[in-house]
Amino acid sequence: MLRRGIAIVIGLALAFGVVTLIALEGREVVVVRTRAGDGTEHTTRTWIADADAATWIEAANPERPFLRDLEHDPVLTLDRHGRARQCRATVAPNPEGHTRIRDLLAAKYGWADCWIALVADTRRSLAVRLDCESAPGITTAG
Repeated sequence: MLRRGIAIVIGLALAFGVVTLIALEGREVVVVRTRAGDGTEHTTRTWIADADAATWIEAANPERPFLRDLEHDPVLTLDRHGRARQCRATVAPNPEGHTRIRDLLAAKYGWADCWIALVADTRRSLAVRLDCESAPGITTAG
């Protein structure tokens, strides 16, 4: 009986892990590369949405290292669809920014966004607007 209980718990844990992996990686995921003040590069995988002629990503909380990097240098590299582009990042003020990014990601990612909400606290998340074509000094890498 104990063996069966352990097997059930392991099976449920594996199923939870698989569903979480599918939720996180099953739709579009991009890579954002930023540089810290000391030159250290940070690579962040994140979800993305497009609205209002801009691209939006979410910082799950204000302590995210890439946000600190953007305070030093607002230019980042966005790897999307096999293409690297430089973008200028602007953090949207809250609470409007938080509401905006949560709505955009919920609309795009659907059930996956709901699932991840079970395991990740995004109550303090920030919206980051990426302007990739029109920002001064930004060139498209290709």
